[in-house]
Parts: sequence; structure tokens; C-alpha cells
Amino acid sequence: MNKCLKPTFWSNLCVGAVFQILDILQYACCLKYGSASTLNQNVRFKVPSREIGHFYGWRVDRAALLLISLGFVLLGCSQEPTVEKSVAPQTAAPLYEGTIVAVGDSLTAGLGVSEDQAFPAQLARRLQADGRNYQVINAGVSGETSSGALSRIGWVISSLSPDIVILETGANDGLRGLDPELLRANLDRLVSLLTARNIQVILAGMLMLPNLGPDYTQAFSEIYPEIAEKYGVLFIPFFLEGVAGNPQLNQPDKLHPTADGYARIVETVYPYIVTAIERHKAV
Repeated sequence: MNKCLKPTFWSNLCVGAVFQILDILQYACCLKYGSASTLNQNVRFKVPSREIGHFYGWRVDRAALLLISLGFVLLGCSQEPTVEKSVAPQTAAPLYEGTIVAVGDSLTAGLGVSEDQAFPAQLARRLQADGRNYQVINAGVSGETSSGALSRIGWVISSLSPDIVILETGANDGLRGLDPELLRANLDRLVSLLTARNIQVILAGMLMLPNLGPDYTQAFSEIYPEIAEKYGVLFIPFFLEGVAGNPQLNQPDKLHPTADGYARIVETVYPYIVTAIERHKAV
């Protein structure tokens, strides 16, 4: 029998037994004294006083018996079910020294590979292996431009509370042929908002495909180092160093890295991460 049902079961059994005894007593008295009225359960009766000590020795009263049955309840047969709670062991949340947020487009999100093979996940494993207890959050959004990154940076700051941000954005601006000055303005605003909150920024530089023309590619490539120098943030000259153009490290679209390609990106990014961590600890 389920343990949580036992108190209710025994309480109900006691109450039922008391009223069964009452009925038997009434019937016995009816047989002895020939009183048909005692067969009516709604009519109280009492044993004649001359029979006290001869018959059952006390006055039988349905209300009194009800009080007796309630006594059983109060003495332990509670109607409240006993619920046995099984408390699962609680695993304490890991205590991190800080939080690194990777903000970017599909190159950060890891389009075409599993989440645990995108560069933020691989970076997290590398940090843990080296004894650097930092949380790494993948905040990449495929297809996003620098304008999209700017529109959500407030949410990133307030909701994710980063200590370090790896900012990788602008590739989709270039692929869409957007005005480089728009990229410049967006990057300037992004880095300004982050550094104003004492967040360490690692700005990932990007190069554009030569088929867009030399003027466009030059203007594009000059933006990143200018912004990095203006705000004194860490700067990776080319995020896809050693990966871009390598068919062994890229998916069939020739734009997005494979898992091995992301491992190569981690090698490029890692020294800057170590420096950013040192700066964070020094603040």
C-alpha cells in the first residue's frame, strides 16, 4: 500500500468500525427491550439506568461516538496524506572567474557544424584545460551585419554581463557591398559602448574578397585597426588567418570553417584571450 495513503485509510477504517459497533449495539438493545424506534439510526437512544453495569456499562450516543472517532484522527490517524519528498541532489553551479561572450555572425555561431564544434565551445574547452576558469557564451547570429550587432549589444551587456567580448562582425556588410562608412560608424559605437563599461574587447579584423574592387577592399580593411587603435582594444588582424581559402578547413560553400577550421581559429584567438584575461584580473 502506498505510504501516503495509510493515514487516510486507517482513519476511515476506525470511523467505519465505530459506526458498525453502534449499529450492533442499537440492534441488541432493540432485541432486548423491544423498542422499534431504536432501529432508526437517526434516533438517539440510551440504555435504561437499571441496566447500567449489566449491559454495556455506559450510555451509547451517536454524537459521542463521532467524537471518539475524531479522537482517533487527532491521535495519529490524520486525514492529511503524508507525502514523501524525494530531494534530488543539487549540483552547485560552477563558479567562474569571469564571462567571455563571443558576439558575431555565422562565423561565430558556427553555421554548418554542431554547437560543440563552433569556435566559442572549442575555446571554452581550451581555457578549462589550461586551468582558466572562464565561461564562454556563443552570442553569434547567422547572417547578421554590424547594424544587427549594434541593435542587440545593449541586451548582450545587460543580460549576459560579459567581462570580455570577442567582437567579430562586418563580413556580411562587405559581402552585401554596404558602405564601409556604415561599418566604421557601427564598429565605433559598438566598441565605445563596451569599453565605457570596462569590458575588455577583442576586435576581430576581417578582410574582404578581392572581386569587390581594390578601393572597396582597402577601405574595408582599414576600418578595424583604426577603431582598435582609437579605443586601445586588443586587435586580431584577420580572424580567418590560415583558414580562409584552405579547402581542407572550409565547408563546401568555401565561406564557413569546418570543425578543424574552428580549431585553427581558436589557435589564432587564444593569445589575445590570455591577454584579455590578464587585463580583466588587473581591473
